[in-house]
Amino acid sequence: MRAARLIKMVLLLQSRPAMTGAELARELEVSERTVTRDAQALSEAGVPVYAERGRAGGYRLVGGYRTGLTGLARSEAEALFLSGVPGALREMGLEDAASAARLKVSAALLPSLRDAPKAAAQRFHLDAPAWFREPETPGALAVLAEAVWDDRCVRARYRRGEGEVERELEPYGLVLKAGVWYLCARVCGSFRTYRIDRFVGVEELKDRFVRDEDFDLPGFWGEQAERFARSILRAEVVVRLSEAGLRALPHAVDPVAARDALAAAGEPDARGWVTLTLRVESEDVAHSQLTGLGAEAEVVSPESLRRRFAEEAGRLAELYRRA
Repeated sequence: MRAARLIKMVLLLQSRPAMTGAELARELEVSERTVTRDAQALSEAGVPVYAERGRAGGYRLVGGYRTGLTGLARSEAEALFLSGVPGALREMGLEDAASAARLKVSAALLPSLRDAPKAAAQRFHLDAPAWFREPETPGALAVLAEAVWDDRCVRARYRRGEGEVERELEPYGLVLKAGVWYLCARVCGSFRTYRIDRFVGVEELKDRFVRDEDFDLPGFWGEQAERFARSILRAEVVVRLSEAGLRALPHAVDPVAARDALAAAGEPDARGWVTLTLRVESEDVAHSQLTGLGAEAEVVSPESLRRRFAEEAGRLAELYRRA
């Protein structure tokens, strides 16, 4: 415990010109008295820690004591500190490891690049969860993350329908999509995707699996996501759209459905409106999505959905006439 703390203290002092006892105590989560004792221990071990007394005093390293890491340009250093997703690392139980790694890199950077972490943090921030939902960390995530890193098989129980299913999985990778965690795993020779919040229990096994080096996690996830999106689009709606409606369509409906519909659309009519066939999950979902386009969209078929929009428009007109 103390050895790790002493190393962290050296790295902190390498990354900054000087630090007060209070700052070091806060970073190391110890008392200032412990900081004084640790500084003395480092000095006796040959690490040139110099303590300055007084209001402007503090601790610093002398004699250019630092770890050399050369060859990083400013843009490369800033990009390095953008590579982590703090919330995701915390949920996977890797926050301490990532923090230590960033600290080591900060300590080793040339003085002219020391502000790279701050510059990156001030300009970019990734907030993964979707709006209007409280992010929850699945209980099985930390165990699965460890198994993914270690190429170790797991025995998992997960909810499917009204019951539970148990499988032995080879966990290949984790994906965070709109605040929801997914596991990509191989089972019975094929790759599948599981929502981690549906896992009831996960047990890490002793056996390791041989990873397929040709497996491409981003490519696999992209194919699975598009296949899933297409699989739930079981109904069709014919709709006329104005120019404004065409621009707004990808933001109102499923992006895959919008892309397919726009690619197959015909030429605009004399008013500039375009008629296209849109795949939707259901008439109820289509009604909810297309309502957002207002008067920039006209449902042509099915007749039941067109009638529903007409009746709703009549109720709205009557409501606003009374107002």
